[in-house]
Amino acid sequence: MPKDPLIEAEKKFNKAELFFNADQFKKAGKLFNSAADSFFKQKEYNSARECYNNAASSYIHLKRYSLAIGALRNAGDCSLFINEYSDANRFFKKVINYLPDYKKTADRDYLYILFSSLSYLCLFVEGKQDQGLDFIKQIKKNVDSGFFKESPTISLVKNLTIAVRDKNKDYLDKVIESFKKYDFHIAEEKLLREVLVAAKSIISLEIKLSLDKEQYTTKDIINLKIDVNTQPLLAISQNSFYNYNIERIKITNIGLNLSENIIAQKKPNLPVTINAGESYEFEILLKSHFQVDEPFIGPISLNCEMDDKFMFLLQEKEVIKPNIISPPPSLDISIKNLRPPLIGKTFPLEILIKNSSQGDALEFNINIEFPKELKIMRGTTKKQVYSLSSNDNITWEINLKPLEAGDYIIKMDLSFKDPDQNLIEEEKTFPFSIKL
Repeated sequence: MPKDPLIEAEKKFNKAELFFNADQFKKAGKLFNSAADSFFKQKEYNSARECYNNAASSYIHLKRYSLAIGALRNAGDCSLFINEYSDANRFFKKVINYLPDYKKTADRDYLYILFSSLSYLCLFVEGKQDQGLDFIKQIKKNVDSGFFKESPTISLVKNLTIAVRDKNKDYLDKVIESFKKYDFHIAEEKLLREVLVAAKSIISLEIKLSLDKEQYTTKDIINLKIDVNTQPLLAISQNSFYNYNIERIKITNIGLNLSENIIAQKKPNLPVTINAGESYEFEILLKSHFQVDEPFIGPISLNCEMDDKFMFLLQEKEVIKPNIISPPPSLDISIKNLRPPLIGKTFPLEILIKNSSQGDALEFNINIEFPKELKIMRGTTKKQVYSLSSNDNITWEINLKPLEAGDYIIKMDLSFKDPDQNLIEEEKTFPFSIKL
């Protein structure tokens, strides 16, 4: 009866632990590695990863860095097979720690580039490719400049970066054309295909920004609509190269750049799941509190998850410049007799000017003309006010003496500027009767 390979692998693992605890690292490393290979063949990737990691620890004790690097790479590959990208990245970056002690310079340069690039790819499918680029820049100083420049793997990173940054599929095509030239294991090729799916999605997904009006005042609500069309994802699924069927994307966060005068008052509830091929419209309510020379909305960024497996950052460079004006001021003027007007008797007339609008009235001037039958006894018929703010008012009195009975017209000419320095001129008339 054939032996159960998983039971045999477990026996090797247990025996390897005994050797490791007894500081017999050579035997421990060999058995851990053998157990890992057995688990790997049975697709028991969690167990295989643990064994490869333990094998690496054994080889590190022996300063057998070449073997340790191989075991760590295999551990990272196990993580890739189960879509644990952060864990894979941890193993790939751990290799970097032991490269300074690697004897062969040419091999060392190659390994610096290989593992920093694998780290970049892991970070890419977590939506953190900028961190991956920073890591490669740190590693660059350890590598011969000519070797770095000519490396196909570095060209891969450059092409991916430009493709996503400029949304240029030609650079993505360069990566696809060179796919078999990269010195990757099967799990790492799987990772690269997933990176390419994410990159192609970033390039292909359609995002459109729109506003509900052409002009706003500083008191208005701005309704920003973000339309996400996932129809292009269907073409990715139909392309046999990617070997990936996209089912859905989940929007987990929306980042929005705004000029200093605009704030977001209401954001959409997230996350939102969009099935591949469908469209979804997000609404964000914005408010402008004051004016600036060039208000703007955008660029925006969307944090996306694809099929709950990997993530990517979708950025839209479009910037909308809303037309925002100050609300026009409007003044209410009224007059009131404080005593009954009698012929030959002086009475006070109160004038009330109120700014009931939402805009400030600046450089306010008023000139009042009374008919000759209403003699001005005291008070001024002209007023100048530097500013009459929203909901503010001014009052003053003019003492008049009616000379004759009759129906008359009191005329008022007023001028003021709105906050945008536009001049507004108005004429108001008020009927006024003197009875016998």
